[in-house]
Amino acid sequence: MFSVGEIRNISVMEEVVGLEGTKQRFLQNLTPVGRAQEIYLSAVADAMLSPGYMAMTSLVNSANCQVAGFAVTTVGWIFSMTCMGLAEWRVWYVDNSSTPFPGLACIGMWKVCTYQPTSLHSRPISCHRYTYSDTYLPLDILIAQNLLLAASLLGLLGKVLMVMGLWRVYVGKRQDDDTCNLLFACGVLSITAGAFIFIAVIWNYHSVMNEEGISFPPSFHIPFKPDRQEIGSTVPVAVLAAFLMLLSGLLTISFQRPPNSQVYPEVSQV
Repeated sequence: MFSVGEIRNISVMEEVVGLEGTKQRFLQNLTPVGRAQEIYLSAVADAMLSPGYMAMTSLVNSANCQVAGFAVTTVGWIFSMTCMGLAEWRVWYVDNSSTPFPGLACIGMWKVCTYQPTSLHSRPISCHRYTYSDTYLPLDILIAQNLLLAASLLGLLGKVLMVMGLWRVYVGKRQDDDTCNLLFACGVLSITAGAFIFIAVIWNYHSVMNEEGISFPPSFHIPFKPDRQEIGSTVPVAVLAAFLMLLSGLLTISFQRPPNSQVYPEVSQV
């Protein structure tokens, strides 16, 4: 006598055998071309479910993510370099006609430019570049200079490491520890660069909101404090640069090593 469990197992085995027999009869009734197509499609389906195919798919998806991170890093680095050279971090309005310079002044991290009082988009009257020997610069500008310069250098170094890491990915060295270390270091550098830019932006915003003044030399014809000041158009560019650098760093750190499986499994020798 069979138990209920044994009867159930026997029924399942009969169903499997029946399905296999149906498949064999179906293949026998096909033409040679149809039989070959059926065998080919079955082999393709088995290959797509194999661990090797899954590893190859993971490789392609992760590599595409890293390429997107490289593009974002490049754009963010270009924006960070651009905001360094612009002067519109702070806009000073001098409305008092008794001052030597009634007009506009744009205070940047590396230079200051003066404009006519009519339009900020006109040609500047004069621009004065800072040097490291200038003692009149406030602490926030001095620190922001170093932060922006460090962010640009870190972004450039991160791009170099990412190129090296992507090269190793596409030549089949994705499972090496060196590849993961290169991409992880690139992500850390990008995040650090983005954080440096954000610190410079926040400090500049704090100085504008507190209406802090700058003791420029008398030859600049700029007063210690303006009648009013506001955030310049360079700040949104710097914020975008910081955001892109942070985003690229997160994309790069998300790199995952695939399981140790071969994309094309070896065929056993008979």
